[in-house]
Amino acid sequence: MKRIYFTLALLLTVGLSSSFAQQKYGHVNFNGLVAQMAETKAADSELEAYQKQLVAAGEKMAQEFQTKVAKFQQDIQGGGVTPKSQAEREKALGDERNKILQYEQEVQQKLAAKREQLIKPIVDKAQKAVEEYAKANGYGMVFDTSIFNSVLFAQDSDDLMPALKAKLGIN
Repeated sequence: MKRIYFTLALLLTVGLSSSFAQQKYGHVNFNGLVAQMAETKAADSELEAYQKQLVAAGEKMAQEFQTKVAKFQQDIQGGGVTPKSQAEREKALGDERNKILQYEQEVQQKLAAKREQLIKPIVDKAQKAVEEYAKANGYGMVFDTSIFNSVLFAQDSDDLMPALKAKLGIN
């Protein structure tokens, strides 16, 4: 009985190790692939235009603030501002400055959200192309070489970048 279990275990181990040894491995610089896609260039252009729009609005707010500060300083130097009025205007200017700072943070958040919205379908398309190519060509694993130190040795793996670029229509 022990001999049957030993024989089965040995056959299972040999069978599994030979099936692992026969798998093909590939690698691709996934970030490089995504960066070369035409959709990425279009998304970058759209994101840049959106950023310019947001920055222009922020610059307008800052210019208006600078004008109000300069006017306030003139009024103080002219001596026609009561201490109570000065305190109220200082508070209003401080509130406005805080709104500008808050807007700057919102700009960063909006840009990050817009980038995610634009890039997600592109990444999904590239990921699907990798999966389809790997399955169709018998690859057991495909490594992403764009991640620092993720592949330390790749002698027996195929570079899938040229085939995937062709599949995605990248020159």
